[in-house]
Amino acid sequence: MDRYRPVLQESNVPTDKGQIEADLEKIKEKATSLASPEVYAQIFNCIDLTTLNTTDSQSSVAGFIQRVNDFDNEYPQYPNVAAVCVYSNFSGLVRSALEVSDVKIAVVAGGFPSGQTFTEVKVADVALAVAEGANEVDVVMNLGMLRDEHYEELCDELIEVKHAAKDAAMKVIIESGALREPRQIRDASILAMYSDADFIKTSTGKGYDGASPEAAYVMCRAIKEYHEKTGRKVGFKAAGGVRSYEDALLYYAIVKEVLGDEWLSNEYFRIGASSLANAILAKMIDEAEVKYF
Repeated sequence: MDRYRPVLQESNVPTDKGQIEADLEKIKEKATSLASPEVYAQIFNCIDLTTLNTTDSQSSVAGFIQRVNDFDNEYPQYPNVAAVCVYSNFSGLVRSALEVSDVKIAVVAGGFPSGQTFTEVKVADVALAVAEGANEVDVVMNLGMLRDEHYEELCDELIEVKHAAKDAAMKVIIESGALREPRQIRDASILAMYSDADFIKTSTGKGYDGASPEAAYVMCRAIKEYHEKTGRKVGFKAAGGVRSYEDALLYYAIVKEVLGDEWLSNEYFRIGASSLANAILAKMIDEAEVKYF
């Protein structure tokens, strides 16, 4: 029996859908009361502003980065986004173009969005991206290995990828929309954390349902349990389909209620999004609509 199976069996993270829904209802009741310009600014500062299009080019990515640079001049009273997230081959371009020192360079790497390629390719992709300037790497867990319960192989691969990332943060995407069942989401979260993940992330936003409150709740409960056992704090990232300020506020509330205020900075909480930034900015400046990014 592999060393990870007992950890999964001993977990007390809830997987009963009825209990999860009941717990979420209580959080949803509190979420709207949290709304304020200060909270929206805090959420904005936790956004990984993302462009992951097949048509991304040197010029389009450069223009995308320029909007982030300009934000500090146009809205100096507000903190910028947490990071910009691009394909790994653009990491060098972003390093050259990004002028804002407190915005991280995040990349998707390692066979994104499926995670289905040779371990050596994943390692090389991550190592090259970091060498070119990436501070953070978002990688997809191999769900085939998870499905077949090859836990040792799964975790060994992620640990090897983390080693290649060196000091860059590794966000492990569990693709919760493909897993669907709370027990699978719990198990994937636990295995990712025991594989040195710095963050666990819901989704790629490609091909499956994106983030859901149910998945976020289970993942945050897994983070809480892991922290209580090990003392190590792991971050949470919601991604895929998070477009409205109401959605963002609910994920903020889940993190606040389950993990506490110490998780409510971009060191431990992120939302991966493209259009969301405009929706949150509109709430920050009290406008009906903003089209900045």
